Amino acid sequence: MNVRAVERQFLEASLRRALGRREFVLHYQPKINLERGTISEVEALLRWRHPDRGLIPPALFVPIAEECGLIVPIGQWVLREACRQARSWIDAGLPPLPVAVNISALEFQSKDFFERVRAVLGETHLDPRCLELELTESVLMQDAESTVAALVALKAIGVGLAIDDFGTGYSSLSYLRRFPTDTLKIDQSFVRELTEGSLDNTIVSAIISMGKMLKQRVVAEGVETAEQLATLQRQHCGEGQGYHFSRPMSAEEFAILLDTKKELIPQTPFRA
Repeated sequence: MNVRAVERQFLEASLRRALGRREFVLHYQPKINLERGTISEVEALLRWRHPDRGLIPPALFVPIAEECGLIVPIGQWVLREACRQARSWIDAGLPPLPVAVNISALEFQSKDFFERVRAVLGETHLDPRCLELELTESVLMQDAESTVAALVALKAIGVGLAIDDFGTGYSSLSYLRRFPTDTLKIDQSFVRELTEGSLDNTIVSAIISMGKMLKQRVVAEGVETAEQLATLQRQHCGEGQGYHFSRPMSAEEFAILLDTKKELIPQTPFRA
């Protein structure tokens, strides 16, 4: 217990210096249209390059950042950097592509969140339609009534909205109908065991059907095998994301990938 306490204290102290020392970096993972095999969107993923320990996984430092409140300034940096990078790709002549950013509960619940989003879009000169905010069901349901108002305001300026890790939270279907979201992201825990005839297969099929009825884009997270991809294609899932297509990469690497217009689904029987 003492070792864990010392480790946590070390990480928290290091986190407090990390922003000022520019130790954070964003990597980018594409989302793939499962019919055409082309890139439909990209998600910005936070990485911490510690000067002594190297790359520290988000699972180790994000919970600490949330507990001590550092997730808000870190989240602000992520939002600004992702929008700046998206604008940079457009200025370089690459096709405009929506960039998705994960938003924490503390960040979303802060009183000036909407104004910060609008300010960042103005600073970076990014079209709001090129930004998508990803929020989990648990974040959305903490204060559902005020959440609806906040989402409506964001939607009104053109920002895309996605429910992340869908199926693992406790959202009410009545509120899901009221949330003006655009995208449902199927949690990777369901995709991981996705095989024909499995319970997870039934759940994924139900989410895809529900998403279509609600006129939502449906994105399957954590696609890692050809079997998972084939099952999702048979169920007419719109998009997928995961190591089977591409690992997260630097902004420079993603620009090269985007410029080549490479299809990321080899030997796709589903595509016309």
